[in-house]
Amino acid sequence: MLQHMTETKTSGVAPGTIDFGYRRVGEHEKAGLVRSVFDRVAGRYDLMNDLMSGGIHRLWKAELIDRLNPRRSETILDVAGGTGDVALAVIDRRGVAGEVIVCDINRAMLETGRDRAIDRGVLVGIDWLCGDAERLPVASASVDAYTIAFGLRNVTRLDAALAEARRVLKPGGRFFCLEFSHVVLPALARLYDLYSFQIVPRLGAIVAGDRDAYQYLVESIRRFPPQDELLDRIEAAGFERTRYRNLTGGIAALHSGWRL
Repeated sequence: MLQHMTETKTSGVAPGTIDFGYRRVGEHEKAGLVRSVFDRVAGRYDLMNDLMSGGIHRLWKAELIDRLNPRRSETILDVAGGTGDVALAVIDRRGVAGEVIVCDINRAMLETGRDRAIDRGVLVGIDWLCGDAERLPVASASVDAYTIAFGLRNVTRLDAALAEARRVLKPGGRFFCLEFSHVVLPALARLYDLYSFQIVPRLGAIVAGDRDAYQYLVESIRRFPPQDELLDRIEAAGFERTRYRNLTGGIAALHSGWRL
């Protein structure tokens, strides 16, 4: 029943509306609703990620960093990266040479990430920028690599965010998207649905004090395009040499492409 429910497509929707989990809301409302979710959970966001995934999200992000293979001279833009885990992993890998720009629409998340960086003594080589993935406050053709981890499904207009990613990349720049995706193993899919809908919201209520926020996060994963569809949309945005790799049976997927 859960598997069938998660695959049901919305039909006959009102114009000017968009998915917010399983709800339909006005396009102009979604950004504010998403911002409210992350305002409420910012302080416990990383702890919840560890609990929800059993720490596996750290392995997925390590795979992202391996594929990125950051070079010392590069400028890397990490979008929706407010808590700073990807940016700090880049600095751990290559040192503070080059620049990492963390851009997030949510100030509470950025403050959490900035405080973490300060606590670790990282004061240079990283910038914190409040901005929308669909309207990045970043110059065209100015960054060498663009990363977004578990943020693309929260934007209002996915194709606009992909177009912005291509705009800010230099020719020869690389795009990486790590995101929850669609499980490709039927037995795992059934267990994953049960865990997602029965356990994750309860964890959110106990640990973060916000069941509704994690109910939305679970639903937003199910509304996100499957791997092949997302690959097509990345290509439609103008990226070339696109590919994806499923992680943990498709619970997450790492998509990549080049601006050539």
